[in-house]
Amino acid sequence: MESGQRLLVISPHLDDAVLSCGLLIAAHPRTVVCTVFTAPPAENMTTDWDRAAGFADAFEAMRARQAEDREALGLLSAIPVHLLFRDAQYHASPDADELITALNHAVSETKPTLIVMPLGLFHSDHVLVSNACLALMRRQPATQFVAYEDVPYRRMSGVVQARLCDLAKRGYAAQPPHAFDAPGTMQHERMKRAAIDAYRSQLRAFGPEGQANLFSPERCWQLGCDESAPTTQNA
Repeated sequence: MESGQRLLVISPHLDDAVLSCGLLIAAHPRTVVCTVFTAPPAENMTTDWDRAAGFADAFEAMRARQAEDREALGLLSAIPVHLLFRDAQYHASPDADELITALNHAVSETKPTLIVMPLGLFHSDHVLVSNACLALMRRQPATQFVAYEDVPYRRMSGVVQARLCDLAKRGYAAQPPHAFDAPGTMQHERMKRAAIDAYRSQLRAFGPEGQANLFSPERCWQLGCDESAPTTQNA
């Protein structure tokens, strides 16, 4: 990857970017990481995931998780941007057009030369964000887009292949972008592990078995679109 690249990494939740492409972020200081789902629910509640992470309620969870994210990204010399949407566990997923507008604003503010987005595996929040990024790609034809394989869902049998097939049917091409592979230096490995460790609540929720699936080689796909294909986010 060119050293002068300005990266904008789109992360569904407060940890996805670091888990999925932390080495890439570590290799490019001042990367902007825009996380979509960072707001608490309108009325407080307690979910199974927040309880497993050690929180009494959602308000406590989101305050702590935002702080963890700032700490983790600080260890990678990255810049956090938190969009105030609510994730699916809080029963308030955003409208697709509203999400696309917010992401488009983040792009306008950041002016990246490369946008790194989730491939969109398994989790409804990840699919929603990925589809919004695909719609954004058609609005930003001069900007390169790369999709990272979402950790830990990339370990699930067949999910990557199914998503790539779905994208192909909708007019999107995905190729392994060897030029964008993150350099696997020991320094970057240490930085990524330290950043992951900063997500203390999420590691608690994953448990020992789940944590074992978090450390895997990063893999991205260079994306392109067929201009003859439909232009909606669900195309």
